[in-house]
Amino acid sequence: MPTFGRPLHLRFILNTFYSGPQAWFFLADDRGYFREEGLSVTFTEGDTLANAVPRLADGLFDVGYGDLNALVECASVRPAEAPIAVYALHNRAPYTIAVPTDGPLRTPRDIQGRTLVTHPDDAAWRMFPEFCAANGIDPDTVRVEVSDLPHRALVAMMLQGNWDGVFGFVNTIHAQSLEVGIDPAQALRHFEWRNHVPSLYGGALMVTPSLLRDHPLAVQGLVRAVNRGVADTVADVEAAMDAVVRRNPVIDRNANHARLLGTLRLEMADAEGATRGIGDADPARLACTIALMQRVKHLEHPPTPAQLFDARFLPPQGERVRSLAAA
Repeated sequence: MPTFGRPLHLRFILNTFYSGPQAWFFLADDRGYFREEGLSVTFTEGDTLANAVPRLADGLFDVGYGDLNALVECASVRPAEAPIAVYALHNRAPYTIAVPTDGPLRTPRDIQGRTLVTHPDDAAWRMFPEFCAANGIDPDTVRVEVSDLPHRALVAMMLQGNWDGVFGFVNTIHAQSLEVGIDPAQALRHFEWRNHVPSLYGGALMVTPSLLRDHPLAVQGLVRAVNRGVADTVADVEAAMDAVVRRNPVIDRNANHARLLGTLRLEMADAEGATRGIGDADPARLACTIALMQRVKHLEHPPTPAQLFDARFLPPQGERVRSLAAA
């Protein structure tokens, strides 16, 4: 229920700069859903889903949009400080290696002996050892170069022959390719984690242990507000994009409109959503991911699914978005 008096202020770290695939947070804010729950939220731009997790663990923020797989690592070494996911937005992992459609790489194993490029701390690159383990690839045969250039530049340079493939998120690569006049549907082939490491989730709403302990009703209200924002975004994508543009007026609206639609249709459209609804996470899938990461990354103290995800604050089944999975 909404609280009265002074609202509880929450510091919220995002995954990237203000962009289309965050629209539900901004729409919820603009429509007063946080305020109705007795909350005020200040958003801060981030620099990857993965990096949001340690920033929450460091106590720099109260809430974040972070990567569930990065959370496995964090919880294994910092169990007392690691955040807890309370609403899983991506029920499919968005990670990919994009390669030229007309090139020689046809299957994941074809990347052996090749050179790939990645951003520092890119979530797909961080989960590359798991991708290799699941697909019988020797990671030592793959050369990976690190670059701070935006994906629009990396994709163009890769197509010119500088590298054989690019790490990233499917929809980020798609949108930034469009920004420089590249048709990704024609130019790129994807080796997607959702097809080759299917247990993985992606981005989730996370909170700090102290917020969960001291303000459980606020966490419940936060989840309720975000869920309303997701439902409103699905119902009216243009209104959601308006909320993004209000925060980032110079953004390429068309490209980010494509990113938002792509996220709804890809990262948030696993068949699991038809039964659980957007927001929930299957403990059995989480357990598979933990086991894989323990084996590959040699985690000494792997967390349990319950340490990663707390389902107590999810909205009732009838209030969860399901149309994405059904489609």
